[in-house]
Amino acid sequence: MTFKSDFLRILDERGFIHQGTNLEGLDARLMAGVVTGYIGFDATARSLHAGSLIQIMLLHWFQETGHRP
Repeated sequence: MTFKSDFLRILDERGFIHQGTNLEGLDARLMAGVVTGYIGFDATARSLHAGSLIQIMLLHWFQETGHRP
């Protein structure tokens, strides 16, 4: 699938998208305007799990493509 939104295009190019439910709808929503994203982890904790890095990177790309983390 070819995505119109920069965010999904970046994720697809980097191999993060294999399949999903209603990717066309998500792509259309991301093209319609600014979307707010959220990840629930405790940023005040003494440490973060290495697995949180991927989520943090996704928020970075989300912001870089014009959305609000």
